[in-house]
Amino acid sequence: MSITPTVFYQDPKAALDWLQRAFGFEISVLLTDDAGRVAHAEMSHDGASIGVAGEWGGELLGGAQMKSPASIGGAGTQFIWIGLSEPLDAHHARAAAAGARITQAPSDQFYGDRTYRALDPEGHVWCFRQPVEQVSTDEMERRSGLKVQPVGEGAR
Repeated sequence: MSITPTVFYQDPKAALDWLQRAFGFEISVLLTDDAGRVAHAEMSHDGASIGVAGEWGGELLGGAQMKSPASIGGAGTQFIWIGLSEPLDAHHARAAAAGARITQAPSDQFYGDRTYRALDPEGHVWCFRQPVEQVSTDEMERRSGLKVQPVGEGAR
């Protein structure tokens, strides 16, 4: 199975450039119309793919509208988690230098990952993580105060 989450922008061409500069994504597919407007694009980073598109909607989507957070007062319906193999702190520094608004500085989490969160220029939330330690279920519960629920086979 392959999943390609897609983020929608008012200006997808500027977004492609910024995502390359800030987060290290590389364009893997780029389709444009005769005027040079982005019709469809995909980017990849370390084996993961995302789609980048302009705002659109209509009957093909059952009347739904795909919008940038910049078009709807900063509201969003998801954020994207990306696991890094490159050093997280260096990735964070590059993103900050490119103008990402850092909403959570790099920090170690109770579940064993180091993470940071950033907003791109149109307000999409990007979350980056890197494993730093293996944490047992008991230790996660102790650190967080949350109860880890078993899932998958044999969880019932």
